[in-house]
Amino acid sequence: MNLQNKKVKIVLGILLAVCLIVSYRIYSNVQKDKARAEKMSRVKTVAVTTGHASRQTIIPTMRFSGSLDPEWQAEVAAKVDGRLEKVYVKEGDRVTKGQVLAILEQTDTDANLLNARGSYLDAQANFSKAERDLVRYEKLFANGAVSEQVVDNYRFARENAAAKLEAARGTLQGMESKSAGTILIAPSDGIVAKRYYQEGYYAKAGTAIFSVADISMLKTVIHIPEGQVAGVAVGNEAQIKLPAYPDKKIVGKITRIAPVANQPSHTFAAEVSVDNSQGLLAGVYANVYLTAQPRENVLTVPLHTIVMRDDQQTIFVADKDGIIQRKVLVVGFTDDKYAEIISGITEEDLIVVEGQNKLREGVKIKMEKAGK
Repeated sequence: MNLQNKKVKIVLGILLAVCLIVSYRIYSNVQKDKARAEKMSRVKTVAVTTGHASRQTIIPTMRFSGSLDPEWQAEVAAKVDGRLEKVYVKEGDRVTKGQVLAILEQTDTDANLLNARGSYLDAQANFSKAERDLVRYEKLFANGAVSEQVVDNYRFARENAAAKLEAARGTLQGMESKSAGTILIAPSDGIVAKRYYQEGYYAKAGTAIFSVADISMLKTVIHIPEGQVAGVAVGNEAQIKLPAYPDKKIVGKITRIAPVANQPSHTFAAEVSVDNSQGLLAGVYANVYLTAQPRENVLTVPLHTIVMRDDQQTIFVADKDGIIQRKVLVVGFTDDKYAEIISGITEEDLIVVEGQNKLREGVKIKMEKAGK
């Protein structure tokens, strides 16, 4: 009997322990769910500052990026195969149009030129002889001393000599051109931007040896969106800021606007030219700022309220219950503080002015008016 009571007590003890463990786990899970619910409720209610889009006049400022490159730049290449015998300039040297930059080895070209001149002189002599012979035999034929067939043969000989003379002249001109091609000259005034090879290098025809650039004028190409090009014209001034020269104030002018838009971007390429009297280095990074005609009584929002999402400009808007939605904007011109809104929101929409970095769609906000 005692043994049976012990067994009953053991079973009851085990059951009690199991109940305690299950109860603890249930209690622990409930507490975790409560904590999670409290956390979620805190996340879903976010304090932000709200306001409305407003109508005002803005002076649009457009910002573009590019580099200030030479107005004119050309590669000077070898016209014939040959070894660089003498190089007269180095990078950074100023050159004038027609100045000799380098000379290729001329031994072979000089020999070929002399041979071509000799062939031309020989052909010229043969042509002169053929002409004199023809004149003499035409006179003999007129006096009945020779037949017409003999005269025809001398006419043919003259025509053949004339053809050979023309061929020799062409060969000579070709050799003269090749000989001239051994002398590399500057195509225009400028500076030597690059010297690719030293003396002794064997250059193949068409190989660029120098790059010559005119940096008295610099230019950058910007791409103006279709919606903003109407406010820009040739002759407009542009403010240019260079990170490499933070203290320099540079003013450029639009000198060309492409008449046809680039596809599919629907932008118009425009050249902005700068008088380089300040001696700027070419190729430096540039930020270009254009100011367009004032836009009066347009719907605007602060620039910082616009959030990029999937390459779209968006803004957070709260409904009457404070639930956040994201709306896609069509933005027109901007200045340094405000953006013109073409479509996407109205003046009645309640937009998030501050705190948008905490938001996502679907959360509920605790609204505070802007300025309070």
